[in-house]
Amino acid sequence: MVDELVAEDTLLQNLTKHETAPVKLETRDLSVSYGNNVGLSGVSMQIHDQRVTALIGPSGCGKSTFLRALNRMHELNRGVTVSGRVLLDGKDIYGRDVNPVLVRRRIGMVFQKPTPFPTMSVFDNVVAGLKLQGVKNKKFLSEICEKALRQAALFDEVKDRLNSPGGSLSGGQQQRLSIARALAIEPEVLLMDEPTSSLDPISSMKIEELIKGLSDEYAIVIVTHNLQQAARISDRTAFFYMGRLIEYDSTSDMLTRPSDIRTENYITGRFG
Repeated sequence: MVDELVAEDTLLQNLTKHETAPVKLETRDLSVSYGNNVGLSGVSMQIHDQRVTALIGPSGCGKSTFLRALNRMHELNRGVTVSGRVLLDGKDIYGRDVNPVLVRRRIGMVFQKPTPFPTMSVFDNVVAGLKLQGVKNKKFLSEICEKALRQAALFDEVKDRLNSPGGSLSGGQQQRLSIARALAIEPEVLLMDEPTSSLDPISSMKIEELIKGLSDEYAIVIVTHNLQQAARISDRTAFFYMGRLIEYDSTSDMLTRPSDIRTENYITGRFG
C-alpha cells in the first residue's frame, strides 16, 4: 500500500481531527454537464469548516469540475448545466434569490497558475476585489492589504515593494499574492485548483505550510495530483473517477486502508 506516504504523527492527528468539525459546505446529487457530455454525476458529500479537503483522481475525472461548481464558476462559461444542490451554511448557493457575485466573495478561488495582474502594483493586486466593490478608503485598504499579505506569509518579503508590479515577483511569490488577493475579500471557504503544480519544491513547501496555517480559519478544498501532498496537508480526501465520487474518508484511512478497489489501484499506481 502507501503507508510510507504518511508520517505516523500525521496519521494519528487526522484520524480524529475532522470528526469534531462542523459542516461548512454540502453537495447533494451535484451534476455538471458540458453540452451532451457529463463531467460530474450525482456527487453528495460534506466539507468541514477549518479543515483541508483534498480531491484526488486521474486527469479528467471531475475534480476541477466539482471545485468550480462549489462557487458557481461554471456560470461564466456557456453551455454548462449544473443540477443538484450546494449548501453553504445550509443555504443553497444556486437558489434563485442568491447573487453569484456574493457567493464568490464567500467562496474564494485560487487557480493552478499564479494569476496576478502583471502591470498592477502588489498593493493594487491585493485590494483589486475590494476596489471593484467600490471601497475607496485608503487607510482601510492599506490595513486589509497588510493583513492579507501577512496571512499569505508574504508581507515581510514585499513590504518595501508594494508599489512594484505584481509581475516582478517570483513564481512562488506570485501564487501567494494570488492567495492574498483571495483572502482580502474575507471569504469563508478557499478553493485551490492544483496551486503548487507550476512551482518549484521550495515554493511548493511554502504554499503547503500556508495552507495548513490557513485551515485554522477557513474551510479549504484543494485539487492535487500529488498523493504525498494530500497526506501532508489534508484532513479528508475524496477520490474521483470518471465523473463520480468513489470514496471519501479521512486522509489517513484513504491512503492506507481504501475501501474501494479503484481507489487502491489509483493510489498504488496501477492507473492514473
